[in-house]
Amino acid sequence: MALAMRALKAQVRGGRLVLDEPTNLPDGTEVELVAVDDEGLANGGDDLDDEERRRLHESIERGVEDVRAGRTIDAEQVIAKLRARTAGR
Repeated sequence: MALAMRALKAQVRGGRLVLDEPTNLPDGTEVELVAVDDEGLANGGDDLDDEERRRLHESIERGVEDVRAGRTIDAEQVIAKLRARTAGR
């Protein structure tokens, strides 16, 4: 089952993570929690340095420009090509 990523908050009590958030996940579902320190949050929650972040933002902007200019490919076409490529292996 694919799960959408959603940030959840927990508190540490007695060395255990205590999560008090509603969920529709079935009992027994395993989830992975990742601790983020304050510095990580201040840096956007990732490990990118300033140069990597600059290149990421430039790439996103190029993508937005491509969409505005109509330079896009339908996702269904891309998926069909990928499936055909993997089927031929």
